[in-house]
Amino acid sequence: MTQQIDFDAVAARYGTPAYVYDLDEVVAARQELFAALPEEFELFYALKANPHPDLVRALREGEGRSCRPEISSTGELAAALAAGFEGADVLYTGPGKTPGELREAIGAGVRLFSTDSVTDVQHVGAAARESGTTAQVLLRVNSVSASATTSIRMTGTPSQFGFDSEVLPSVMAELRAVEGVELVGFHFFPLSNARDEESLIGEFQHTIALAAQLSRDLELPLRFLDIGGGFTVPYAVPGPRGHYPKLREELAGALDLHFPNWRTEGPQLACESGRFLIGASGTLLAGVSNVKVSRGRKFVILDAGINTFGGMSGLGRLLPVAVQLEVDGATESASLVGPLCTPGDVLGREIALPPLASGDLVVIPNAGAYGPTASLLMFLGRPAPVEVVVRGGEVVSASRIEHVRSYEGTQQ
Repeated sequence: MTQQIDFDAVAARYGTPAYVYDLDEVVAARQELFAALPEEFELFYALKANPHPDLVRALREGEGRSCRPEISSTGELAAALAAGFEGADVLYTGPGKTPGELREAIGAGVRLFSTDSVTDVQHVGAAARESGTTAQVLLRVNSVSASATTSIRMTGTPSQFGFDSEVLPSVMAELRAVEGVELVGFHFFPLSNARDEESLIGEFQHTIALAAQLSRDLELPLRFLDIGGGFTVPYAVPGPRGHYPKLREELAGALDLHFPNWRTEGPQLACESGRFLIGASGTLLAGVSNVKVSRGRKFVILDAGINTFGGMSGLGRLLPVAVQLEVDGATESASLVGPLCTPGDVLGREIALPPLASGDLVVIPNAGAYGPTASLLMFLGRPAPVEVVVRGGEVVSASRIEHVRSYEGTQQ
């Protein structure tokens, strides 16, 4: 984090479990990523990583260039609007947009949509016509091939995401016939969490070449090209954000090759990121509730578990939890587990931990992405963690997500 934060004081004031988000770190990440990209690029923030309005606002405000919000629900739209964005700033993505969601988004001023199928485009067109407007549509492309062989693949396989690149020529007539939309470009998202700069650059080069080829083959002039993301930051383990010293030059070179006039004639270029922008800003504070030994193995039981952090790892989530702590001094091997009544409530199995006892504070780093809203918040009815936002070491806000059951109709 960019400022020294007294985690003991935060825990004493607000209790645990608690997330602490450092807005200075959010701004630093935004500036780093913009500096790694050619200045012609826009940068979208994927709210799925963390929709906290204070974090989203920090990506909009302040000196330097601002991110735009990328959303896939009306709940995320509400968070973006609460952070001060306009509907016109938003890119709305996702394969399951409902008519009601589309009407709400278009009514709020959203005009740019990423689409995954012919029927998805038709649904956007119907909602736009109903509102008396025209929506701009990006065709998300599921490439038949890929460059990187590491990281989390998001393309090249059967998927609910995107048009299969090999079938696009056969559906273009249908797409061009849809009223209420303009086909303005492509959206790619071929990988997530690239392991190194070389694989990320290789994937972007492949994407840019494919976009140029598809534009020619489909006779679709590109006004907008989103080449996706893949920028990395450690997840619940110590370490810095990814570093991309070659990316700016390599992207410019690929664009010079395939879109020689990109600096003056377009297309408008964009990347997107979630975890890179906010992952390092967050720290999870958890209290030790109990320590026990079972058949020779030690278990450190926290008041924070998969209901608080990484809860969807057991459901095939992209980022399995494997917490590591910063340890200075003696260590012992133990499992870090949560308070829930399920053996799946594990944050770290047989990891190096300092000697811990009931009442101690555990500090989990790099927890700003995929925290409360990507966890099993309602499982077993435990309260959500408090979320504390700081700037310059001073508290800006403290809040907690709450679920309230609303009844409709006659109650018996």
